[in-house]
Amino acid sequence: MRSDMLVSVLSDLSGTSADIEAAGVISTDGLMMASVLPNSMDEDRVGAMSAAMLSLGDRTAQELARGELEQVLIKGDTGYVLMTYAGKEAVLTVMAKPNAKLGLIFLDVKRAAGSIAELL
Repeated sequence: MRSDMLVSVLSDLSGTSADIEAAGVISTDGLMMASVLPNSMDEDRVGAMSAAMLSLGDRTAQELARGELEQVLIKGDTGYVLMTYAGKEAVLTVMAKPNAKLGLIFLDVKRAAGSIAELL
């Protein structure tokens, strides 16, 4: 039931922008809780990498005195990966196209992360 509600939030997020290609909610220990990923993406791999990157971002922000981590953004030549906390126990990971309007995606992701945090 809860995973259906999480998938609904992710589907709504993906529907807000044609630039969003995939999204997932991952526990902070790397287990996929819900996703709207293309069949070509391995959920376990996405989950493990997202949790690891957010943990590393957290540590980097602390060590370099940048305050509390808000998000991790990775830019590649074929698009973006954005990770942010969705509550204390989950990570919201979103993949976007290379020409995505990041300001709008940041806003939509922040809203979705809040909704996910309420569900968890």
